[in-house]
Amino acid sequence: MLRARDTMDRAFARPLDVAALARVAHVSTAHFSRQFRATFGEPPHRYLQRRRVERAMELLRETESPVTEICLNVGFNSLGTFSRTFSAIVGEPPSAYRARCHDSGAARPVPTCWAMAWTRPAGEGENALGAVTSRYGEAGRTAVV
Repeated sequence: MLRARDTMDRAFARPLDVAALARVAHVSTAHFSRQFRATFGEPPHRYLQRRRVERAMELLRETESPVTEICLNVGFNSLGTFSRTFSAIVGEPPSAYRARCHDSGAARPVPTCWAMAWTRPAGEGENALGAVTSRYGEAGRTAVV
């Protein structure tokens, strides 16, 4: 399943179907669909659409390319399907998303590694960045319990 997911992450702009992804995972098509959903919590097609929309969001924020060009670059064949899928996932059309990102004067995006570390759920006695803290909120090597 990881091979198939990695293939979708790497080649999201290419036409990918369930049969091709099942071959990558070395399983039957039906088993692949069931197992992918059980493993990752969503069907392969939805995962692929979400990856394409995530890339489109990045391109809309960071480039001035036309929406149609971005649509084709991320693997959609139809602007209508792209807009409908983008709106369903993001909650607004691509052009409105771009306008909001550019008009709000939003800061440059934070690198993914920082965002993941910052939003990682803290365990008992850890802060958001994984540093161990005392019960008084002081950072240290060991937690006072």
